Amino acid sequence: MNYFELYELPVSFVPDADAVKKKYYELSRKYHPDRFTMASDAERADALRMAAVNNDAYKVLNNADAVMAYILKLNGLLEDEEKYSLPPDFLMEMMELNEVVSEMELDPDDETAKKECLAMMESEVNGWNEEVRPLIEKFNAGDTSKELLLEIKDYYFRRKYLLRIQQRINTFATH
Repeated sequence: MNYFELYELPVSFVPDADAVKKKYYELSRKYHPDRFTMASDAERADALRMAAVNNDAYKVLNNADAVMAYILKLNGLLEDEEKYSLPPDFLMEMMELNEVVSEMELDPDDETAKKECLAMMESEVNGWNEEVRPLIEKFNAGDTSKELLLEIKDYYFRRKYLLRIQQRINTFATH
């Protein structure tokens, strides 16, 4: 089931949060188990299935990273557990960032290393946001070409990589 169709929304990397919330509550009431206590087994099972689909749709449509993955999957451009080759220049930047994180891990009390690491991470994430924003705007304005979606896919995998490093940083930065 297409979550955008279920919520009667246009496919967008930035779905209307108020519309998502409103539709979620509407469907939650519609498929609430209490409404099906006297229904047949098949109707109760269908209501439970729809309640689960509604919950999944709400989780996806309220998370920018999940929306990006979902749209790519809808277009057949992303598979679960896909191995994706990132560009060498990006991987070199990430290797440098990982080295800084490793230094921080060796001396978690070094406040200078923490600050440097957090600043590098913030710079990478901000750069990612600036580069992907025009692509998302182009898609939301109607360009649903495969070429554009493949560019967005590249940024999706870059972001996943950045988020893994950020989790690693946060583990040590909070101690």
